[in-house]
Amino acid sequence: MAEDDDAKIRILQSLRGKICEAKNLGSVSGPNRQRDLCTFCTISLDQEEVFRTKVFDKSVCPFYGEDFYFEIPRPFQCLSFYVYAKSVFQRDLPVGKVSIRKDDLCKYSGKENWFSLQTVDPNSEVQVISRKADDSQMIIECKELPLISGQNCDPYATVSLVGPARSDQKKTKVKKKTSNPHFEETFFFEVTRSYSRRTQFNVEEEDIEKLEIKVDLWNNENLAQDVFLGETRVPVKILQSDHIHKAWYLLQPKGNGNKSKSDDLGSLRLKLTYIEDTVLPSACYTPLCTLLLKSPDVKPISASAAHILGDICRERYEVILPMVRLLLHNNRFVPFVSAVAALELDNTQEANTIFRGNSLATRCIDDMMKIVGKNYLSVTLKPVIDEICESNKTCEIDPIKLKEGDNVEVNKENLQGYVQKVFSSITQSSSNCPPLMCDVFRSLRHLACKRFPGDPHVQYSAVSSFVFLRFFAVAVLSPHSFQLRSHHPDPEISRTLTLISKTIQTLGSWGSLSKKLSSFKETYMYDFFKSFQEEKCIEKVKKFLDEISSNVSKESSGLEDAVVLKEGEVQKRAQGRKPPGMKTFKKRWLRLTNRELSYHKHKGKDADRTINVKNIRAVEKVDESAFNRKNMFQVVHSEKPLYVQAGNCVEASEWLEVLSQVSRCNEGRLATFHPSNYTSGAWQCCQSLSSNAPGCKPCTTTMLANLQLDIDCDREAERIFSLLSANDTKLQSMEDACASLAVYQGPQREPEEYSKFTIQEPKETFHTLKQLRNIMEELQRQHNSRNDVRQYGSLDNPIVGKTS
Repeated sequence: MAEDDDAKIRILQSLRGKICEAKNLGSVSGPNRQRDLCTFCTISLDQEEVFRTKVFDKSVCPFYGEDFYFEIPRPFQCLSFYVYAKSVFQRDLPVGKVSIRKDDLCKYSGKENWFSLQTVDPNSEVQVISRKADDSQMIIECKELPLISGQNCDPYATVSLVGPARSDQKKTKVKKKTSNPHFEETFFFEVTRSYSRRTQFNVEEEDIEKLEIKVDLWNNENLAQDVFLGETRVPVKILQSDHIHKAWYLLQPKGNGNKSKSDDLGSLRLKLTYIEDTVLPSACYTPLCTLLLKSPDVKPISASAAHILGDICRERYEVILPMVRLLLHNNRFVPFVSAVAALELDNTQEANTIFRGNSLATRCIDDMMKIVGKNYLSVTLKPVIDEICESNKTCEIDPIKLKEGDNVEVNKENLQGYVQKVFSSITQSSSNCPPLMCDVFRSLRHLACKRFPGDPHVQYSAVSSFVFLRFFAVAVLSPHSFQLRSHHPDPEISRTLTLISKTIQTLGSWGSLSKKLSSFKETYMYDFFKSFQEEKCIEKVKKFLDEISSNVSKESSGLEDAVVLKEGEVQKRAQGRKPPGMKTFKKRWLRLTNRELSYHKHKGKDADRTINVKNIRAVEKVDESAFNRKNMFQVVHSEKPLYVQAGNCVEASEWLEVLSQVSRCNEGRLATFHPSNYTSGAWQCCQSLSSNAPGCKPCTTTMLANLQLDIDCDREAERIFSLLSANDTKLQSMEDACASLAVYQGPQREPEEYSKFTIQEPKETFHTLKQLRNIMEELQRQHNSRNDVRQYGSLDNPIVGKTS
């Protein structure tokens, strides 16, 4: 039973951050200078590129401003950021890199840091190597070798016994098209010890200490020079004749990672947050989830576990998201956020400041809108945002910022046209607003009217402060942060989006403010807003706010808009038979909406083939051995399986996830699948002869999530546990404050830190704190009992460099 539980333990990794800017970039190798070239950045897990910024115009101090987030689907040892100079006629030239060991990521988590760029050495470290060895023979196995020109490499190894006055080298055979080669070859090296009876050479005992087994990994290039993949060394002294040494090693640069001095190549400013969660079986989190989900029913709400969590971690933004996701999945979000909003309103003295602070209520609603309203934003804003970014019309109306030759009247006309399109898209979108968002807005409206019954505008400001100020206006300002655009926009387009966002905020507030144009500080904005018909705009805003927050259920048009869930370039295996010599894999643009999966020769072209998502019966990984390619997956539908190769492990994981989620409720989903392909009259995985034979491996179970959201409740509970553990001292301070308030009666002088907590009922709050404390201690015991420490020399924790 314990083994079964251990099998359910998951190590989940994610990386969030921002590539901010570079400073004083140095020259690149070659005839061109850096100032003459455009630059871009990439992110690599070990040597596998998983993210790339857009190309930035000529500058030695480029501002990239690119946010990134991705789940890390495999073990890795090193996270690297490369700066490249874009070249038109030759390969992109490396300027420098920042490499951070996985174990060091925690030092930089959650903070912005400047990193000096290091020289990009073509003989830099790669991945991992395993060996089983004794003093006479060695068996080598490799994992996750890098792709060469997008293909699996043809690796071979050279094995040397090196030491004073000797260097014996042997070579393995080349393994074709694989990133996980296993070299089952035996090599013998004669080592004569001084204490041996049979002595052929006079080798002193101290020489044994200096002997090493060195293994170099190479990619066979046939006609070109072989590519060095990395090396590792093992001292002979650890290879005893009475046992086998078996361990994984991280491949190192030549010379075992000795760094040479490099020129000043500049620096890169990065913000990183790496999270690794050890997720236990579901039963371990039941007490914590039960206590958190009871929060909406606790009186007062400030004594609930969810409110306490937000109270002690108020300085950490990431604490709210797992709690919101947990509440959403269990249909407990609306009653909880209504209770905390009511508490905030009790402490609000003026109607015009309603929900303007960064409180627990506003942060919860912000996160909810980003999760639940993702498709709503895409349907409403993406078409017009794409038009703004691609047409690139000048919209500057500030006289101080006008460039030579700009016509302010033309710019004003361009800006007004864009604002009208965005404003119309928003105010006509009420039928697409998610029901849960409508439920929250309706509750906020009711609570605001109850708190300020004499103010006719507060019913609108309670809703517009979220849907306009914190949702639509923010998405217009930063479309890349809401997946409306793939990259941060250019400075000129960013300025246009800033002006549009500012205008939308103001138009959205017109329905709830008594002062309109007189509130503008800038003269040019005052003049610009005179062009809008104020009363008509107010009427449209109020109508929209009424529709998304009223008790009247919205009528559906009956036709759901197609929402693009994911798209990108992939390698697709040709369907059907092709004449000899033709490529079986070709580049295609893969596009998934909530209705269909299609592939195209190029982005924007007509679809070559379309598959209705309702016809998808399974989405699974494909063994690398099937096509000698990594990052392969298959879409099994009513006809032949569609075989696709993603660009990297992150892309493959994301495609698998989104395809599985969109098709998880389909009728006729398969229980089994074939992890390999059907060729030469048989399935290569199980050798079944019939192409219609049932699969030989169980299909991956896709968890059903509420609201069509991908929410892993166990992972969210583990995140909450980790955050509570990290704030244990604050929990203790809150317990002390409750004890003090409960024991002593009458006014008292509390320590300054006590005033940071919201404690209405000390006894009830103290009771909840003790429950949390007991649950945390039990969870910690569960973690400790499962031996989470990974063995040094394992695949997840390989040996770096030499070992003693």
